Amino acid sequence: MIKKIRIDQLRPGMHIHDLNFGWTDHPYVRNDFLIEGEQSLAQVRSLGIRELYIDTDKGLDVASAPSRLEVEAALERELVEVVDNSPDPHQPTTLEDEQEQARKVHREANQLIRELMEDVRLGRQIDVERTDPVISRMVGSIFRNRDALLGLTRIRRMDRYTFEHSVNVAVLMTSFATTMRFSPELIHQIGVGALLHDIGKTLTPPEVLNKPGRLNAAEVEIMRGHVVDSRDILARVPGIPPVALAVAAEHHERIDGNGYPDGKTGDQISRYGRMAAIVDVYDAITSDRVYHKGMDPHRALRKLLEWSSHHLDAGLVQHFIRCVGIYPVGTLVRLKSQRLAVVVGTGRSGVRHPKVRLVLDIQRRRYLPPDDLDLSDPAIEAEESILSAEPPERWGIRPEDLLQPQP
Repeated sequence: MIKKIRIDQLRPGMHIHDLNFGWTDHPYVRNDFLIEGEQSLAQVRSLGIRELYIDTDKGLDVASAPSRLEVEAALERELVEVVDNSPDPHQPTTLEDEQEQARKVHREANQLIRELMEDVRLGRQIDVERTDPVISRMVGSIFRNRDALLGLTRIRRMDRYTFEHSVNVAVLMTSFATTMRFSPELIHQIGVGALLHDIGKTLTPPEVLNKPGRLNAAEVEIMRGHVVDSRDILARVPGIPPVALAVAAEHHERIDGNGYPDGKTGDQISRYGRMAAIVDVYDAITSDRVYHKGMDPHRALRKLLEWSSHHLDAGLVQHFIRCVGIYPVGTLVRLKSQRLAVVVGTGRSGVRHPKVRLVLDIQRRRYLPPDDLDLSDPAIEAEESILSAEPPERWGIRPEDLLQPQP
């Protein structure tokens, strides 16, 4: 049985099933291994882990520890409670009408971050004013219909991770800031910082940045240096807003002090840095990497809730969940009718009843012609609802392929 324990309950003879440390790089090639002695126990404890999962069929047990299924059920209930009181989003433009503008902004943002990173590689100073038009158009698209841009964060390629991650974090952060009802100027500054938050990776050795496998301990430290490099690069840019600098400098800090580069705790981290930490983790754990299969968005939200007990700001995690919805765009769901569908947007009555695109008839094992349903439509709601979020790999489906605009 897989159980969750506190780090102080870990003993030699226990078999770790999951380090529960997916929000950062670590030097372990595998997540599951036996704690053979005090040395390996000390190494795990030094990582800053607070809770982890053990396999009691392969090692010692903790009788009082909850099972993984019990933990996941509790987190699912908490997710529902978080969004139950969410206000219905006002989106003045339909998803279909906004998609073309969103695609255009997304392309522009990807091209811009490529050019800015190339400038840094060549020793040229960043012209921060170049980000202003793109961030302004990004914010405008989110105000009109945030689902159009949020959907594009799910369409990505492994070989473009560094660029697309920067754009995704910018989209998610501006959407997050919008739902926090920040002023337009503040939202814009947050968007600039988010787009540039990983600019320091241009100085990370390519053999580390692009390594086709897990990093060793020395390489992890080199990779972590990108945060200081980002901070230093942006600090030299005339006119960089302090808020933007905080987003870049603090996106790997953790409220329990186990982040980097400065090991800040709690309110020592700005609100914008704490927001960036949540968004950065969310996009990273939902992305496919060479050594890491991305989580589906729904499960990723459960992990954010779980980690908010120690590592992430709990109140801000709840705000973020209300921003993206309990079933974020790109989530594969099983419907009451035993059909699979992918979430493509927010329904008219809020995040509990999203708009979905049909994919597969489970009982007949037959693909369905693309058809969008708004599960908040009273005529549909009476007959159809979501039973569960489904792991895409179980069905051999790539939800991102289904988020392309329909003809």
